[in-house]
Amino acid sequence: MPGLETGRHRLPLMATAQAQKEVTHNEALVLIDALLHTAVEGILTVAPAPGDGDIGKCWLIGSASSGKWANRSGHLAIWVGGSWRFVAPENGMRIWVKSVGSQSKHINGQWVHAPSISAPAGGTVVDVEGRATLAAILQYLRSVGILAT
Repeated sequence: MPGLETGRHRLPLMATAQAQKEVTHNEALVLIDALLHTAVEGILTVAPAPGDGDIGKCWLIGSASSGKWANRSGHLAIWVGGSWRFVAPENGMRIWVKSVGSQSKHINGQWVHAPSISAPAGGTVVDVEGRATLAAILQYLRSVGILAT
C-alpha cells in the first residue's frame, strides 16, 4: 500500500512486505532531520543554486514564489542533494531564521516574524517612546503565544 504517511508532517510510512524499504526510511529521515529543531537559512521566493555543502539546508519560501518553488509560499524547502523536498507548515510550528537571528511562528495560516523594535532614544519624548517600545514587545509576545491575549 504505497502512499501511507503520518498525519501531521506527512512522513512516509513503510507498507507490509514493501520492497526497497530503505527508500521510504531514508526519505522519512531526511524530513525528520529538517524538522527537528528547525533552522532556516533565510526567506527566499526563488530557489537558490545549491552547492555541494548545502545538503540538508532549509529555506522558508516567501510570498509570490516562482520557478521551482512556484505555488509553495510559506512552505519549508529542504535541499537533499539533487532535488527539493517541501514541508507544509503546521499551526504552531516555530523556526529559527538564521539570516536575521530571530524566531518565527506559523499561526493561523501565516508566518509571524519577530518585529524590529527601536529602543527609546531619550530626550523630551522618552515616555512616549518607552511606552511605544513596550507596547510593540507586548504585542509580539502575545502574537506568538508567549503571553496570553
